[in-house]
Amino acid sequence: MKNLRETYYNPFFSHIYVDKSVRNHMRTQAILAKYPSAEIIEINHYKDVFCRKSQNCRLQHNTQKLILAARHGTLLYEGAPVCQSFDNQYFYYTSCVMNCIFDCEYCYLKGMYPSANIVVFVNLEDIFAEVARILENHPLYLCVSYDTDLLAMEPITGYTQEWCDFAAKHENLKIEIRTKCANKSFFQRITPLSRIIYAFTLSPQAVIETFEHLTPSLTERLSCAAELMRKSCPVRLCFDPMIYIPDWKQHYQQMLEQVYCKINMEEIVDVSVGTFRISQDYLKTMRKQDPESAVIWFPFQKENGYCHYPDDLMEQMECFLIEELDKKIAKEKIFRWKT
Repeated sequence: MKNLRETYYNPFFSHIYVDKSVRNHMRTQAILAKYPSAEIIEINHYKDVFCRKSQNCRLQHNTQKLILAARHGTLLYEGAPVCQSFDNQYFYYTSCVMNCIFDCEYCYLKGMYPSANIVVFVNLEDIFAEVARILENHPLYLCVSYDTDLLAMEPITGYTQEWCDFAAKHENLKIEIRTKCANKSFFQRITPLSRIIYAFTLSPQAVIETFEHLTPSLTERLSCAAELMRKSCPVRLCFDPMIYIPDWKQHYQQMLEQVYCKINMEEIVDVSVGTFRISQDYLKTMRKQDPESAVIWFPFQKENGYCHYPDDLMEQMECFLIEELDKKIAKEKIFRWKT
């Protein structure tokens, strides 16, 4: 198997579970064609596999399986309080893929889902139809890459391109695609659209190497962000979540120096700043799965069902970064998460 850092997607799934109801769906067929050696197992419902009891998510991340299914019920959700709306009135998100090929220790998906296997909902047309229905009443700011890294999944699903094509047909739709990916082949062929924002989550290299397993380096992410900006694509930089590590100020200062060398800050759409925060219930689950991770065993402060760094540390970290960014970009372009 090739190194995931080189391909940015899983080059092989040994087993692919397929919901019988979507066995002949065109997207199912397209995905299966990419894995001719995989063992195909038909199932009645994705939850029969995904929601089994006593799964070991840490082990599953080493050999993730793919599950192809259909999404029913609620297809769009209002933005959560821990997420930033960037002053958009109608803020929603949708999930067409659950789980990620990257393995960040602090990722809330580890506490949200009972499995590390990846579910791809192939009935994307139903989500499109629901978005179109809502757009009849008001504009929409839609995040499509919260429960996965959709760009990292692009060689498997092609969903980022499908969302781009859909957005091009709906003038009152704005989409954010958040990523840690460095999918250069996709970025080189992308057609710019002012209503599609590519939001790169950035961390100091020390954080990436310690906690963001299998993800591209800071240099690689910045290179792709710069490439998109050269093509006139809107780019957002997300310093969110900020992760506490020893000598954090030095590491974040070095990160900013790398950013400024690669990115023309006057041309970015905006930036987001926020320290790590997570649902108290998710954190409890994550700690059971990983009793040795320093990032999730920090002595957090609990507030209204969420856990975050103590107020004084949170204020110190966020204010430091905001003050540094304020030297390079206008204040109105800096969005800070607020409790």
